[in-house]
Amino acid sequence: MWLLLGFCLLCSTMSGCATTPYVYQPALNQSPEPLLAEGEPQIARGKRRPVIDGIGWVVGIPGKVLLWDRRIDNHNISPETEATIAAYLEKNGLEQVKVRINEYDPVGEWKRLRKNKAVGWGWRYTAGTLTALSYTLLPGRIIGGDNYNPFTNTISLYSDHPAVALHEGGHAKDFGTRKYKGTYAVAGALPVVSLWPEAIATNDALGYLRAEEDYELEEEAYQVLYPAYATYIAGAATPFLPYGDLAVKAGTVIPGHLAGRWKAREVKQEQLARHARSELQQVSATQTEPKPNQMDENSQQIQQAHFEQAARPEGQVMQTDNSVKQMQFNQAGE
Repeated sequence: MWLLLGFCLLCSTMSGCATTPYVYQPALNQSPEPLLAEGEPQIARGKRRPVIDGIGWVVGIPGKVLLWDRRIDNHNISPETEATIAAYLEKNGLEQVKVRINEYDPVGEWKRLRKNKAVGWGWRYTAGTLTALSYTLLPGRIIGGDNYNPFTNTISLYSDHPAVALHEGGHAKDFGTRKYKGTYAVAGALPVVSLWPEAIATNDALGYLRAEEDYELEEEAYQVLYPAYATYIAGAATPFLPYGDLAVKAGTVIPGHLAGRWKAREVKQEQLARHARSELQQVSATQTEPKPNQMDENSQQIQQAHFEQAARPEGQVMQTDNSVKQMQFNQAGE
């Protein structure tokens, strides 16, 4: 039953992935007060803590198994993943978004909660306070879980997967366009309703990769974002089973993997078709262009014929002229 439900919801919700044209630089409703202090980097990286990060890697094993990717919650983000999210934020004008790469900074998050005037104070000091407390008492540096906090406008990354980072960037972009961010955040946290913003973020990540023509990463993105969305479906269907829902997720994630690999295969076939068309165009262009050596040889022959024509008696001029015309005709045909 869960397999069927997961497959139906996945196909119906994700049918619009990677659609074009992709929209860069949307109209954003940002905080009137700058959230980043002068000279503060937009992307902060936590110091390497082998013991803590090792514990976090072990705690993240269920996520690695469900999504079948060892990069999930590995607490060791590569420069390539960092560069991917940095380029995404720049191209979409998300200058106020803070990115914390495997960093635990509760003081910084409480400050950003206070300064984020884009969210009404009523929501900031109720639901926003709960998110800040959760960040403080349940540090993602150990328990993992890549996420975007709309009340502090912060992305927290613990997985070394560019598509996962782009998904969280998609959340930041989605919330950035909302006028009533607090209401949207609280409503989006409700069971079943939560599937809507997750679908928006996933579609935006896939659409961005298609617009950037990064087909290799797009192929990888389908393989991880589709099964990830299937886990959201399971979580929405079992909101009161915080631990028992693992069995449901394990069943629901199967159609997510199947659909993701099917879409990745389509991307691969499109990439091969584009490559074949490109090679065909190159071969066609090479065949139609006259060879430089051949053009030089023909020109030399024509010049030689004119020279000989000028040196010959008048009786032979007509014959030479016909020869020159024949050579010019042959050159045009070649």
